[in-house]
Amino acid sequence: MSDGSRVEAAPRLAQWRVDALPCYTYRKSLPFRIGLWNWYLSVERNNKQTCVKLFAENSNSTKNGPSAPIASFVTKLLISPPPNQQTIVHPGIFDKQLKHDGFVWAIDSTVTGRFVIEIEFIDLKVADPSGGEPASIWASHQIKQSSDHTALSSLARMMHEDILTDITINAADGSVRAHRAVLATRSPVFRSMFSHDLREKELATVDISDMSLDACRAFLNYIYGDLRSEEFLANRLALLRAADKYDIADLREACHESLLEDIDTGNVLERLQTAHLYRLPKLKGGCLRFLVDFRKVYEMHDDFDVFLQTAERDLVAEVFHGVLAAWSGRISFRFQVMMLAKLITNLFKNKRVNASI
Repeated sequence: MSDGSRVEAAPRLAQWRVDALPCYTYRKSLPFRIGLWNWYLSVERNNKQTCVKLFAENSNSTKNGPSAPIASFVTKLLISPPPNQQTIVHPGIFDKQLKHDGFVWAIDSTVTGRFVIEIEFIDLKVADPSGGEPASIWASHQIKQSSDHTALSSLARMMHEDILTDITINAADGSVRAHRAVLATRSPVFRSMFSHDLREKELATVDISDMSLDACRAFLNYIYGDLRSEEFLANRLALLRAADKYDIADLREACHESLLEDIDTGNVLERLQTAHLYRLPKLKGGCLRFLVDFRKVYEMHDDFDVFLQTAERDLVAEVFHGVLAAWSGRISFRFQVMMLAKLITNLFKNKRVNASI
């Protein structure tokens, strides 16, 4: 594209100088950046109208990018240079969410010669993911980001520098100090502990003997907003147990999603039992699909035998039901009989163990 497609942009103002536009002609600008978005202008002329369009790139909302902008702006068409400049002004757009169709201004007159399309942004907002009021990117949005970052940094310092800590967390191989108020804010279980006359309140200690010190530190780092990705990956199962035990739903869901991402033959049976124990349907479905649809169970005879002997019998039955349903007509009758025999043996073995208990 030539320089005639370039838009001059300032923080809130954009101007596109358009050369004479013949009838039945369409032109589109190069992208220009204002706020969080790349924007485009286009103009089209027929024998009755001149149409101006403004739209944001990917404004239909992407997974990782900002949502469609909620814009307030004034649009002008500046025809002929000063001092004889003629100006056509649109009445104005206020708090309009510009999705894929953008903003279109149809001017009921043809424009000849050179002209300038001017967009002056009054405000740009983004939607609140939690359903609250949209926030301006030029005021509250930036302030909120800065405030959130500062608050999280301060929380992390409170724990790492032992600033006014008032509770000791005893892990299996060590202890760490924390703040009752922070723990109670993040977990209803901790809040109940510290609100009633229980041992934890009286002694100012909480025993988490089923967690290593490293896992406990990772758990607290998550609560304090300072958990690093490698620390999270190394302690996912321990963090899932803690999230379930202390009723921290967002951590539980983060672990659930993460455990889905790297299922392999070395961990699928452990993940399957974890999914069953903690009622994680997506993880269970992912493990069953890995075993059954991809036939990985063929490669795991020894591990699968151990699974049959140790797993809960209703989970074993569920696995076999899925295997036989998926492979009906695709595996030999002999193999089906062998698998059913293993299932029956395992069920009776579990019955004898339960009866002895």
